Amino acid sequence: MFGTFVKKNKLSFQYWIGTRCLQILKIRLSNMDDAKTWPEVAKAAAEKRRELVLQGPAADTKISSHGGLHSSIYTLTLLNYFEVSQCPSLTEIHEDIQHLKNLQSLILCRNKLVRIPDTFSSLKSLKVLDLSSNNLDFLSESITQLSELTTLNVSCNRLEVLPNGLNNCVKLSTINMSKNRITGFPSDLYSERLDLLSNLVASDNAIVELSRDVHKLAGLKALDLSNNHLSEIPSSLSDCPKLKEINFRGNKLNDKRLEKMVNGCQTKSILDYLRGKAREGEEKGDAGRSGNDKRKRQQQKKKREEEDSQLEDVNKMVLRVLHVSEAREILTVRVSAEVKDVRPYLVCCVVRGMNLKPGNSLKRFLMAQTKLHEDICGKRTIATIATHDVQRLKGPLVYDAVPPTQLKIAPLGRKEMTAVELMRHLQLEADDLRKQKKRQNVTGLHKYLQLLKGKALYPCLVDAEGHVISFPPITNSEKTKIKKTTKELFLEVTSANSLQTCKDVMDTLIEKMAELNKFTAAQGEDDGSDEEGDATPDQTGSADTSSELIVQQVRTVDQDGNLKVVYPSKTDLSGDISNLTVIW
Repeated sequence: MFGTFVKKNKLSFQYWIGTRCLQILKIRLSNMDDAKTWPEVAKAAAEKRRELVLQGPAADTKISSHGGLHSSIYTLTLLNYFEVSQCPSLTEIHEDIQHLKNLQSLILCRNKLVRIPDTFSSLKSLKVLDLSSNNLDFLSESITQLSELTTLNVSCNRLEVLPNGLNNCVKLSTINMSKNRITGFPSDLYSERLDLLSNLVASDNAIVELSRDVHKLAGLKALDLSNNHLSEIPSSLSDCPKLKEINFRGNKLNDKRLEKMVNGCQTKSILDYLRGKAREGEEKGDAGRSGNDKRKRQQQKKKREEEDSQLEDVNKMVLRVLHVSEAREILTVRVSAEVKDVRPYLVCCVVRGMNLKPGNSLKRFLMAQTKLHEDICGKRTIATIATHDVQRLKGPLVYDAVPPTQLKIAPLGRKEMTAVELMRHLQLEADDLRKQKKRQNVTGLHKYLQLLKGKALYPCLVDAEGHVISFPPITNSEKTKIKKTTKELFLEVTSANSLQTCKDVMDTLIEKMAELNKFTAAQGEDDGSDEEGDATPDQTGSADTSSELIVQQVRTVDQDGNLKVVYPSKTDLSGDISNLTVIW
């Protein structure tokens, strides 16, 4: 009897052991499979990394085949930075993300997300949340419970409203809700609790009103409400003590004088005008008490009309297009057949009249170019901009694609090397940065390395002397680097997407240049000095304060000399900018 009992239990124990071993084997096989298909995740787990980045086509393929993010990602509880971007197969995030309680930055941009889970509210350490460029038409109130949140980016979605309760996020410093369908701000956004909110971007929406309570945002430094449906700007905006930059362009305001001002004047002038309107409103009740009131009002009206006329002239930005047949020196770019499978689309032009000498004008231009790369160029994945000093290059130019070992360039701030050496140096620098900061992502040129991964040929722009002046999307050449003394700029935009993409980016770049040039002329800054020494008057020309730009057409032809594109053409530079005049 006892022997039978022992025998049965022994068999049961052996069965349990066998079952358990089988389970462990399955788990290990699954982990091995994960390590093969999701090596970034396996590496992050093995090395106890604090950061994980899944980006681009390779990551999207895994997400598509798996039906979403792998569940093992949500077990990486040490992560403080997690990014999934440029993955159109990603439509939702699992609620298990609540387990990543140490996350400080969550970047989920350029995917196809349609919803975020309510469990976001568990991410109590989260400081940066980027949900831009998705398909969100609703934003869960869970984000209003993120008390440590400092930056919220929900731009380029389909949102019509923001959730109430954002004033609970008392550490918010930046909100970007541009390019949605939002008709108004939640009432509790105008809260004295948000005294750290310094940057509010809500351009390209359908907002009809800015509340008079906007003055409660005492920390506000920059406000962008361009391209909305506003008819009034409250005078109380001038009571924001730290406000330095505003943008209300593209709104049809009832006050036409104010509309002209927002399309061209500096922030200080606009705020002064709003203060003046507030004072007029206060004094309105006293009108008619003095016998001289009527004469004063007539004088004030006449003065305003004169100021309006002057204002229109000051605000006007002029672009003069120089036809290729009128140019004293014709610059042509020949495109080789080899670029077809690498980066086939290119447009170019020459710009004169850009004043880079005064104050920080060059720095402002370079910063604007960087911002365009981040925004409209999609971090160089959509297009890449390059700018050159015309005096430092010799035409005609050739846009070619060559093996990496044959491409030689002197990159900005570096000595001449082959593309292979440059990419290896950049990769080593990126690896060192990762080790030092214990992070997976990197900054600067290093973040663009993956854009050419697996390419047998690299694109390049070569001048008549055989010098590579551009290696898109990585870098320009030190040889043609622009400086404060640069008087003519050669602009190029390349893309793997389409020719229209290049044109749209070039249009935006030139419009931005016109805006910056007008700003420089209005500032009246002193001339700075170039790193090679102060330029003489003969080098810089006369102190011309005109902001007019001349855009010279550049022809792009194929190997046989047949015209591919000329930029700008009559269909280019046709954006709806009220104070920009294009003269053909």
